[in-house]
Amino acid sequence: MTALYSVNLHVMGKSNVALLSVNTLATQSEQIGVRLMGGATSFNLVGWDVTVRDASVLCAVALAVVVTGLLLYLFLRTNLGMAMRATGDNVQMIRALGVNDANMIVFGLAISNGMVALAGALLAQYQGFADVGMGIGMVVWGLASVIIGEALVGTNQVGLTIIGAVMGSVLFRLLVAVALRWGLSPNDLKLITAGFVFCALIVPQFLRKKKLGSAHA
Repeated sequence: MTALYSVNLHVMGKSNVALLSVNTLATQSEQIGVRLMGGATSFNLVGWDVTVRDASVLCAVALAVVVTGLLLYLFLRTNLGMAMRATGDNVQMIRALGVNDANMIVFGLAISNGMVALAGALLAQYQGFADVGMGIGMVVWGLASVIIGEALVGTNQVGLTIIGAVMGSVLFRLLVAVALRWGLSPNDLKLITAGFVFCALIVPQFLRKKKLGSAHA
């Protein structure tokens, strides 16, 4: 991550790049939404005034998430995908079967970083700018989202695990948005986020130990 900060600066050319005048996925989605809405730029949804841009981008991102999740699910059910999953579960076993566990780890990192790049590209297009510091702290947020998702689905099945990761990510960001809507200062955003991350890391472990203690009793 430290090295990539300099790499990103070289790729971007400067610390902040504006995309407001560039044709992006967000602008294309908005154009399609406006045509479907007959030229209207906003509409009322259950008492909320929603802009066509936000609704269109939400639908486009939801479609991207569904397609990406489906492709990931199909891949993880292939021989290569199952070898990667087995490497994470029991590296000694997969090594005994003649699979190069080092290659599986590198390939898994390549896929995950590609998905991170895709998510970053979608976020930059939605926000209308790309900043070199956008990725700071995202690893911890992603970890908290996955832990929340695992707690929600409570299973190791591949399909439900992918759905749980998406649900955990949405719920985590929703909690932050609700906290800010309740009137908490934006200056406290990092503190609020740290609190949610702490709860996501500690509470599932506490509940698991409590459940095991009750079972033994």
